[in-house]
Amino acid sequence: MTIGADSALHRIMEIVDAITTTAQSHQRAFVLEVMGRHCGYLALVSALASGADWLFIPEAPPEEGWEDRMCARLEQSRSKGSRLNIVIIAEGAIQATGEAISSTYVKDLIVKRLGYDTRVTVLGHVQRGGTPSAFDRVLSSRLGVEAVVALMEATPDTPACVIGLSGNQATRLPLMECVEMTKEVQKAMNEKRFNETIQLRGRSFENNFNIYKLLAHQKPAQDKSSYSMAILNVGAPAAGMNAAVRSAVRVGLAQGHRVYIVNDGFHGLANGQVSEVEWHGVAGWTGQGGSILGTKRTLPSTCMEGLVENLNKYNIQSLLVIGGFEAYEGVLELYEARGRYDELCIPMCIIPATISNNVPGTDFSLGADTAVNAAMSSCDKIKQSASGTKRRVFVVETMGGFCGYLATTTGIAVGADAAYIYEDPFNIHDLKTNVEHLTEKMKKDIQRGLVLRNEKCHEHYTTDFIHKLYSSEGRGIFDCRVNILGHLQQGGAPSPFDRNFGTKLGVKSVQWLSEKMVESFRQGRVFANAPETACVVGLNRKVLSFSPVTELKEQTDFQHRIPKTQWWLNHRLILKMLAKYQTNFDDYVTGEIEHVTRRSLSIDTGF
Repeated sequence: MTIGADSALHRIMEIVDAITTTAQSHQRAFVLEVMGRHCGYLALVSALASGADWLFIPEAPPEEGWEDRMCARLEQSRSKGSRLNIVIIAEGAIQATGEAISSTYVKDLIVKRLGYDTRVTVLGHVQRGGTPSAFDRVLSSRLGVEAVVALMEATPDTPACVIGLSGNQATRLPLMECVEMTKEVQKAMNEKRFNETIQLRGRSFENNFNIYKLLAHQKPAQDKSSYSMAILNVGAPAAGMNAAVRSAVRVGLAQGHRVYIVNDGFHGLANGQVSEVEWHGVAGWTGQGGSILGTKRTLPSTCMEGLVENLNKYNIQSLLVIGGFEAYEGVLELYEARGRYDELCIPMCIIPATISNNVPGTDFSLGADTAVNAAMSSCDKIKQSASGTKRRVFVVETMGGFCGYLATTTGIAVGADAAYIYEDPFNIHDLKTNVEHLTEKMKKDIQRGLVLRNEKCHEHYTTDFIHKLYSSEGRGIFDCRVNILGHLQQGGAPSPFDRNFGTKLGVKSVQWLSEKMVESFRQGRVFANAPETACVVGLNRKVLSFSPVTELKEQTDFQHRIPKTQWWLNHRLILKMLAKYQTNFDDYVTGEIEHVTRRSLSIDTGF
């Protein structure tokens, strides 16, 4: 993803969310035109994140007769009770013949054929403006550092390169290979080889497009399967949970399974709070924050008998658990209890969903991106206050338990002077150094300070202690204030990243569960007791993988509820460097060279 794309998606989703609320009072159709004269990325991801009814992008012109099919789909959606229809169109959308498709033409078509009250919204350069998202701030910081390191390492013979991000790792791509592949994309479009055009955009673009087509419209299952699955949320609420539930439900139904949703986590499963769900039962869930199903921290060990009884009662043959560290611990308990209960010998999958980003087996958890954006927004306002009053330092406490991901990433996004976390031990001498650093800073142009503290970074150096220390040592030079962000980091509408990440994880996890149910079906029932049938699905570097919970157990610090190794700690160097501390980059992990070829673009990473 390029710098600025995520911020543009934030602008688009803000508009979509605002439009969605009008459906409460007006039954309307909206045609939303977004930027993308030659590339449909913004339109595609927006459609996936909003659950749009129809999509137009330059890479995939609609087939002949699309007008009839689009109107039929909108009409079917209305007949199921929907009060809102959204059509997203990229400004460069074309017919298969090469003629342009305008938003006005689509609007007039809907009005003429269906008589719906229809409005056109052209976003235009709104998408270029506004506050950068947290992802874009961190991305630009990381790529800037990588670019300088690449220049310092280069020799006169080093070929020019483009700095990019692959998964969570900075990479170096040969410039001429990138240029050549860009020309190939345009050539394929000019020659109307549209299937090839989508492939040349890369497997991520192709996966997005295929998932959108799978989820946008209900298609009758080719065969009604004899399998069933249950979906539940466990732990604290996290943005993106509902998007994952929606996609999981729809993929399960598309494959012919019976799909149950469970309220209130393992506690609800033990108490029989189970109901079968249909396709339109999850309509509109993608943009909803929190957990619509309801979620609790209760672990299976406290209600095992009731839980097993209801698995048997509803003949549930696979479990999809969406949640944080409690979800991971809960499935581990269920796996270890398989020897006592045959009902637990079923495939189980965990989708990591927690703002703390502390679940082993994945680099990113659902909700973490939204939480970072919420914390960043609050810190931006705090910095503005500090700028106005002059000579003021704010100590801001973030959530995250013992995991410092939220504090570190927010710190980079807002330009914090320090971020105290459990994984990077500090002592009183470090605190003294930070105070002295801020004292010198106040003597110069920027007369404000911002210090972040992860809520459980130190048993004794509490937020109150740090506030009092800074207040005492800075007396006469600056004053100090405290802000505890608290649960505002758990709330709000999901970010575009969390909507799409949740959607993709929901699809991949159900496809995996379906495979495991088929593989483990024997003697008239599903019987899965191998370690690889209870897994965490996660993004590791740029590959979507399924890691058995038994293997992850060795990689987990259960006392502090964090993985023993965390990839993002490398970002601490960037945080300190940007705060103008003397920084040694000997431990910095440089980006690897990745070649851009048709073969590399065709590799399916699953994401």
